[in-house]
Amino acid sequence: MFRKILIANRGEIAVRVARTARRMGIATVAVYSDADASAPHVKACDEAVHIGPPQPAESYLRIDKIVDAARRTGAEAIHPGYGFLSENEKFAAALEEAGIVFIGPTKESIRAMGSKSAAKDLMEKAGVPTTPGYQGADQSYETFRRECARIGYPVLLKATAGGGGKGMKIVEREADLAEQLASAQREGKSSFGDDRVLVEKYIPRARHLEVQIVGDGMGNVVHFFERDCSVQRRHQKIIEEAPAPRLPADVRKRLHTIGVNAGKAVNYRGAGTVECLYDGKDGVWFMEMNTRLQVEHPVTEELTGVDLVEWQLKVAAGEGLPKKQEEIREQGWAFEARLYAENPDNNFAPSIGALTTLRFPKEERTDSGVEEGQTITPFYDPMIAKIIRHGRTREEALARLRLALAEIRVGGLETNARFLHRLASDPDFIAGDVSTRYIDEHRESLFANPQIEQRAVAAALLQLDVETRAAAGRDPWESLTGFRLNKPAKAVAWITVDGEAAIARMTRGAEGVDVEIDMNAAAAKRRKYADARPTSPAREAELRRFSVIGEPSANGLRLTLDGETFEASVVDHGNMKRVFIGAERHDVQHPDVLSGALAGHSAGGSLNAPMPGVVTLLKAKHGERVEAGAVLLVMEAMKMEHAIKAPHDGVVKAFRFKPGDQVKDGDLLVEFEETA
Repeated sequence: MFRKILIANRGEIAVRVARTARRMGIATVAVYSDADASAPHVKACDEAVHIGPPQPAESYLRIDKIVDAARRTGAEAIHPGYGFLSENEKFAAALEEAGIVFIGPTKESIRAMGSKSAAKDLMEKAGVPTTPGYQGADQSYETFRRECARIGYPVLLKATAGGGGKGMKIVEREADLAEQLASAQREGKSSFGDDRVLVEKYIPRARHLEVQIVGDGMGNVVHFFERDCSVQRRHQKIIEEAPAPRLPADVRKRLHTIGVNAGKAVNYRGAGTVECLYDGKDGVWFMEMNTRLQVEHPVTEELTGVDLVEWQLKVAAGEGLPKKQEEIREQGWAFEARLYAENPDNNFAPSIGALTTLRFPKEERTDSGVEEGQTITPFYDPMIAKIIRHGRTREEALARLRLALAEIRVGGLETNARFLHRLASDPDFIAGDVSTRYIDEHRESLFANPQIEQRAVAAALLQLDVETRAAAGRDPWESLTGFRLNKPAKAVAWITVDGEAAIARMTRGAEGVDVEIDMNAAAAKRRKYADARPTSPAREAELRRFSVIGEPSANGLRLTLDGETFEASVVDHGNMKRVFIGAERHDVQHPDVLSGALAGHSAGGSLNAPMPGVVTLLKAKHGERVEAGAVLLVMEAMKMEHAIKAPHDGVVKAFRFKPGDQVKDGDLLVEFEETA
């Protein structure tokens, strides 16, 4: 076995590999960019080597720097994790030449499976069923137009060197083909240095099933059953489970056979994943093979009790497969939910910023590579953690997952935690009725954005009161029951409720805090005093009144409101208080009245940069009249393209940036004038 390995990656997977290596008595070396100098993966390893600036092309994708770091530290082998260089045949070849073991497949296997088009050709020759499509060398628009017509719309364009949903576009009709083809080619070139594209028949309600395999490079390949990865956004998985629900026994057997045969066709060595499409009836087709460890590998580990990283290390060290096929058994059911720094209500746009609060569920398994106080940057994948839960049955495992998701607390940026909980609570998901169209078909229930409830406002105000008193040098918990003081005290706070400016007046008494919310804050702002009383029945109707009692608890606050007692966690979130009550969260703003924050915001948010990135293409011209929905500009962030579209019919007055310009979150990109 190796004495020392280098982990050529960052974040969660680097921490994950280091954990198994330490258990096996193997020393580890981390590599890091300027952005990751104090990241958890650096702390998790025994040594660390700096390899360059934040941009992956200048650090984590630099083969020469990775090889040099291994030589300098005496690392005998390199684990690539997933992403970055994990499926790069040049990297595998460079390590072979340097005499360093690559903990992964041979360069020949990577080459054979690295191109989606070449892999499909190979599988067809090996008798493995593949999805109907075109993966030829001719990349002209006319060829794609002809092939798409032959296959029949809708079709799916894929970057041949792609992965992680990048360079994938659904095309519903021929009129959209040229634009979507160009976009897929740009994303492929940007993310993988290869603009070649293939096209497949798009199966709208398909299920995305995959088989985990491990081979020894000597003709022996075993499978670890299957995973269902159907629930996706932007063609990227967000919840995975194993085994796949509601799968006929004969289909399951065919799926495992496809996985093993695909591995044997390339004499596979190490851990890999064979991905397939299932039409929900009888059709199962090979889609692609990922020649690396998958993000969702913990699902299989929990199902089988096998440490797949340990298997990778043993196979790479020449020890062969630790178990035979008949010795690998299933135990219960497992789920994994990917917690991302992203905003589901803004088309899952990545959220950039500091994690001012980060609290994970305490029990069972959570894999993460970030910590509280760390900044999520635009340079890398925005995944924060993987929440993994196992149970004796699917119902038990899913119930444990829901409880875990309800305990997540993140402040400082947006996450998909609430969305994941809604997904895991949806009746159709609970029933196992899933497909790659699941999110689109369940938008009404998954994206509901309820108004801020009275409980959240009460919790935010009491937390604000606690902090104000603590800052003034008084013990905020001097009386642990109901904030009881010797005499009544009053406080006034400006807040925003559901986007509307309001004034909160709080009076503390022996039995708690009496709260009065004045929703006509704009009028109150014009009055001389914020706590002026209403003077008419109409003004009286604009008030909301309630009384609340609060005391500290292990999770934050324990409140009693209208006879109901509940727990709430309140954390800072920019200039807001983010209130968590179970799985739901609400933001109650408390802006500085002098800052102008109560004056409202200008419209036209679609013309502002949704996140930091680079402008890649201007689609319209100065002075051009366009219709609502027309693409005005394309920008790239986190290796994904984002189209900035006209919010209504109008005229393009000016572009603020040109292709190649870096933009910040919120920058105005286009001056646009609405037409009648």
